[in-house]
Amino acid sequence: MIRADYHVHSEFSSDSTTPMEDMIEKAIEIGLERICFTDHMDYDFPVISDYTFVFEPEDYFRKLAELKDKYEGKIKILQGVELGLQPHLGERYQKLIQDYPFDFMIGSTHLVNKLDPYLPEYWEGRLKEEGVRLYFEEITKNLINNPCFLINGHLDYMIRYAPDTNKDFTYKNYADTIDTMLQTIIEKGKGIEINTSGFKYGLSVPHPHTDILKRYRELGGELITIGSDAHKTEHLAFDFDRAEKLLLDLGFRYYAVYEEQKPIFLPFGY
Repeated sequence: MIRADYHVHSEFSSDSTTPMEDMIEKAIEIGLERICFTDHMDYDFPVISDYTFVFEPEDYFRKLAELKDKYEGKIKILQGVELGLQPHLGERYQKLIQDYPFDFMIGSTHLVNKLDPYLPEYWEGRLKEEGVRLYFEEITKNLINNPCFLINGHLDYMIRYAPDTNKDFTYKNYADTIDTMLQTIIEKGKGIEINTSGFKYGLSVPHPHTDILKRYRELGGELITIGSDAHKTEHLAFDFDRAEKLLLDLGFRYYAVYEEQKPIFLPFGY
């Protein structure tokens, strides 16, 4: 059983209203030993709604300290963040990481040229294949320009929103672009997360797609973390058993958890 969820949101994320304490209580109830809060910090996110995707770090760490004291001995609570990567934000995120003691940093690509693939406008006026390829290329740019994170979040986030992508996505259609992305991840010493929200959204695969996970392994990639991307308590550790079976079938034997930005490797079944 995977007993650590390393991608969890709370009321500190603009798109969640769930109190941290509710997430912690649920994590204890379902038998998790670790929970890492990774609330959104998306600097320079375009104004498309009331969501700012920015929180106040002082308030964040104060609340986490309070809860760590309250639940000491019951569950380990880690201090994380999900950075919304853009090529020009590297220095700004570097300062954030230097100023605050995060245990864990996810780097996620939510935008391509200031457009979120979640929006229909992203797909208008371009072939689906072009939109998919541009997204993978943006991840590579972000890897080069944002050195301050540890794990790449939901590598194929756009698969949820591309027209019919889940029905016909195959690695071979984007092999050169995906290989460049994966090789850059490995060369930069980063890892990838297995994000089980793909199952939650009705896909037959997690993020990233099984084909990408298989290719990552073939290229020598081994560093992975597991996260549900939960914004509500009912999605905490979502389909972790299903993810564990898939990863074992692909040849992965352990996953990473982080403390003070250092990995600890746990075998599946631990």
